[in-house]
Amino acid sequence: MFRSVTVALMLAAPLCVLMTATHAEDEWPQFRGPDGQGHSPATGLPVRWSESENVTWKTALPGEGHSSPVISGDQVWVTTAITRALSPEEETERLSKIKNPQGLKLVGELTLQAIQLDRASGQVVRTIDLFQVTNPEPKHALNSYASPTPVIAGQKLYCHFGSYGTACIDRSSGAILWRNDSIRVDHQNGPGSSPVFAHDRLIIHFDGTDRQFIAALNPENGETLWETQRSGEMDERPDLKKAYGTPLLVQTESGPQIISPAANWVYAYDPRDGRELWKAAYGQLGFSTVPRPVVLNNKVFIATSYMQSRLIAVKLGGAGDVTESHTVWKSDRQIPQKPSLIALNSRIYFVSDKGIVRCVDAETGEDVWFERLGGDYSASPLAAENHLYFCNQEGLCTVIEAGDTYQELSKNTLDAGIMASPAVAGKALFLRTATHLYRIESK
Repeated sequence: MFRSVTVALMLAAPLCVLMTATHAEDEWPQFRGPDGQGHSPATGLPVRWSESENVTWKTALPGEGHSSPVISGDQVWVTTAITRALSPEEETERLSKIKNPQGLKLVGELTLQAIQLDRASGQVVRTIDLFQVTNPEPKHALNSYASPTPVIAGQKLYCHFGSYGTACIDRSSGAILWRNDSIRVDHQNGPGSSPVFAHDRLIIHFDGTDRQFIAALNPENGETLWETQRSGEMDERPDLKKAYGTPLLVQTESGPQIISPAANWVYAYDPRDGRELWKAAYGQLGFSTVPRPVVLNNKVFIATSYMQSRLIAVKLGGAGDVTESHTVWKSDRQIPQKPSLIALNSRIYFVSDKGIVRCVDAETGEDVWFERLGGDYSASPLAAENHLYFCNQEGLCTVIEAGDTYQELSKNTLDAGIMASPAVAGKALFLRTATHLYRIESK
């Protein structure tokens, strides 16, 4: 991805080498880490912590944001949304004009920011205002206006906020190099898709209720390099056409591919020109798709989200509609709607939104084991040293040992809930709660 370093992860099959988008110092450059699948090569990460144990620093963050931290060198970056609350009368009046307001929240003026913290101390180094929005659209109560995770590419940081815009920051000076707020779709529930940096392009999903496409921006100036419309048939109802997924870059025998989940279909595109390579149907209604795909043993695994989430395994390769020829198996049992999956050693691990953790055979989709963790889940899990970390919306993180039996190592609680997925740098976990960013490591 980011030009210089390609990491062949030992968990991937030879025909599907995962590529990272990082220079050597970019330890956690994007959503779900170097390979985009939640794996960390770190050793010695803590398995136990609390507000009083193994916390190196804890820094209060302003506003609201569900984006994950990204880390390079001595810098940690997050995005956030500073909002003006509406009066009850204002909110009631504005919600009355929305066709289906259930579960939606409205705010007044909105400021979208990037925040740089010092990795060693946790001190805020700089706060950068990127976009001012005078009349923001509603968002879902579980979403934030700063949910997409930014991307680090060398000395640049790319921050994306859906239709509110994308911006590029010089990490050395903090200068804003460019902004692009010209690409607009109706997200309905607020922004959610994180960008990916691939082959000198910033690739982003725009799956709204009105338009559905994938686009690549020029990282030097923010201009659109290519735009490809979704070609698969979707439900006629606009609100069932939207999606919030994040693309994944993989390398196959035939070249690089962007694996791209959307409503009702998963697609593969050539990141260089946006050409559609293949697509596979979910086999049932699938929309508001959130989990990022994972790849293992020449297959891609996609959770389809709503209404009932389905997990499908699709063999990589082929051309055109490969639904019949390349779909290997499907499962409809306790599949997550928001958290992504972990692919590890011929097993797929995941937790449902309601706290059922499952381990399935990657070849067949059959259960190996399942267990109830409890709580509600949005954050995607992390894998490191054969340990799996599952963080819930109440601030509880359960650590288990990966394997063919359920082995719980610890339960760890912080004061506020966790919506953002964890990040790793060195021997430390970086966890973002609703109120703070933590650096957690063994003492």
